[in-house]
Amino acid sequence: MSWSIKRVDRLVAYSTFSAVLVTWLLLVGLDAAQAFVREASDAKGNYGIGTVALQILLTVPRRGYEWFGNAALIGSLLGMGSLAGSGELTALRAAGLSKMRICLSAAFSLALATLAVAAVGETIAPAAEQQAQSLALRAKSDTIAIGQRGGGIWARDGDTFINAKQGTTRQVDGVREVRLADVRVFEFTPKGQLLSIAIAETALHRVGEWTMQNVRRTRFGEADATSNVEATTHWKSGLDPRMLALSIVQADYLSVSDLRRNIRYLKRNGQDAQEFEKVFWTRLFWPLNVLVLVFCALPSAFGTLRSGGMGKRIFIGMTLAIAWSFLQRSLSNVGAVYGVNLALATALPALLLIALAVWYFRRAG
Repeated sequence: MSWSIKRVDRLVAYSTFSAVLVTWLLLVGLDAAQAFVREASDAKGNYGIGTVALQILLTVPRRGYEWFGNAALIGSLLGMGSLAGSGELTALRAAGLSKMRICLSAAFSLALATLAVAAVGETIAPAAEQQAQSLALRAKSDTIAIGQRGGGIWARDGDTFINAKQGTTRQVDGVREVRLADVRVFEFTPKGQLLSIAIAETALHRVGEWTMQNVRRTRFGEADATSNVEATTHWKSGLDPRMLALSIVQADYLSVSDLRRNIRYLKRNGQDAQEFEKVFWTRLFWPLNVLVLVFCALPSAFGTLRSGGMGKRIFIGMTLAIAWSFLQRSLSNVGAVYGVNLALATALPALLLIALAVWYFRRAG
């Protein structure tokens, strides 16, 4: 079989890629518009409509990366479905093109786009997302800031300044918790004189109170300094937990290099790095997962998509995308619980689909 690019390959590639592009722009546009409406309802003071619009614009690269996989799946089914509905797919089969050749033509048309989107997801998207969060924080709060690369989080609580290298947030029984790691707390007098420095392994913010673990505190007097170690300390806080949560960049929005650095940092300090590891391996296998899913979904164009309109194709694409996402998350979580290698657990869905594709095309051949 000759694998040189022919006119029929360009026909399939154009039909597939154009449908994917339109679907992608539509999904990203709808997602950005929904986010704008949601944020605009909170617009007031420094956080006006212009700031909201700029913030949402900065998140577009990240949204484009997140939606590309679904757009590739739904768009490729729409493109192939249009060929099937017009009879061109049947003509290609009658001309001697195998199902594998047609599916490969469609999948290869997305390969360069997938790699380009992956590159954006590792470079432009994380940087723009951090700028968007910094912009929102500056407009909403003058007590919290996101540090530049390696600077972590800075927060002001009255005359106390808090710096942390790492942070995570979650909802527990309806209450927002913020957990910081590698924490430094600087206490000042109203005149700006340094009273004490506390270095803690972790700090938990919950219901207006900080709880710090393994604290080494140094107090400064007029002529001397004293140090002591405390297992646990507490103090009341006036910080808004919503603003604290906003200051923490989610693992899903980090680049692979940042994820790797966080994983090494957490392991070096004896902390759980599974959350970052799951995202790390998902990001590494993302291009493969997109192309494999599209390639394995396209054979339905030869049967299921031959009849039925656009609604049916969109429904099939959404169903496959949801099922795929559920399978990936389930296997990744099961792997984390039972100590299975996370790289293998993340790659397993793609490997299963590849095996299924080999079986199908051998049978079809």
